[in-house]
Amino acid sequence: MRKGDVMKKKFDFVVPQTQDKNKKIGIGIDLGTTNLLVYVQGHGIIFNEPSVVAFDIETGEVIAGGHDAYQMIGKTHSKIKVCRPLREGVISDMEAAKALLRYVFSRVSNLKNIQNALCLICCPSEVTQIEREAMKQLAFEMGIADVFIEEEIKAGAIGSGNDIYSATAIMVVDVGGGTTDVGVLSLGDVVLSQSIRIAGNYIDNEIIKYVHKNHNLVIGPMTAEKVKKELITLYADDDRTMRVCGRDLMKGIPSSTEINSQEIRMVVLPVMAEVVSVIRNVLEITPPELSADLVDNGIIIDGGGALIPGLKEFLEEAIQLPVEISANPLTAVVEGTKVLLKNRGYYLINPVD
Repeated sequence: MRKGDVMKKKFDFVVPQTQDKNKKIGIGIDLGTTNLLVYVQGHGIIFNEPSVVAFDIETGEVIAGGHDAYQMIGKTHSKIKVCRPLREGVISDMEAAKALLRYVFSRVSNLKNIQNALCLICCPSEVTQIEREAMKQLAFEMGIADVFIEEEIKAGAIGSGNDIYSATAIMVVDVGGGTTDVGVLSLGDVVLSQSIRIAGNYIDNEIIKYVHKNHNLVIGPMTAEKVKKELITLYADDDRTMRVCGRDLMKGIPSSTEINSQEIRMVVLPVMAEVVSVIRNVLEITPPELSADLVDNGIIIDGGGALIPGLKEFLEEAIQLPVEISANPLTAVVEGTKVLLKNRGYYLINPVD
């Protein structure tokens, strides 16, 4: 690929200028393993694309990000490197993460005074302090001096339309790309939580292994994700099929096979059993008064995993509590940053729109 062959995406919006030059622009970032979402105060969500960035190896220049870079996965030559900056909910490649965010912000008109921004980065609840500091360092190295970290389940609860500042308990399960996060919230903060690094990407890998073992076909991560999106289900009577292409394990040549949704259901059931296990673990250590609230309030599910057909019924049967799927599961976390930016995450403050 020659330099310039990849067109860099332009955004057709302008961030509003503020009359008060000292007023900080709020930036909310859901730095997900699978997708990067960025919210800019006063304009809304300005980026919602895969957390992938592509470099020209010779020059180090970013040639694509988001959807454009995602399309390159598994298809590059020796002069292009494609990176996923995050793994299992935490930054695994700091330089790639900075490059991806710079790619986003450089295409937002009028967002030049980024040093005067207030930045919120959302993360899984059980990331270590070192991992949190790495996320802050990411913002610092981009020139943003004022940055704070909040848990994804906290932002996701708000973004799903819940009042977390009341004395009534809310339980949130965020099934993302790298992690599944489970927490109970009350009075504006997380009371207790647990996280497992089993989620959407783990399912992709399980599909790759299943197709390899049972169909003698080698497929890549993009194909596995496509199979997941097309066929994943928890309904026993779901009977869909799709043609999957890859490399024949025995012959070493391109080949294809038919896979049905019940095969993928058998792949995903053990994963959902792990999710049920962590939910039960959290429920077992939840204080009695908060447990009483959950009898009526139940569980809120957000993240990409919330879109799995049959998940609501599966969890209600397993946990014996009402389950509600977020109305906007893919964007709930970043939409929750709107409130957290206004009150900087402080408790019992009712932000004014």
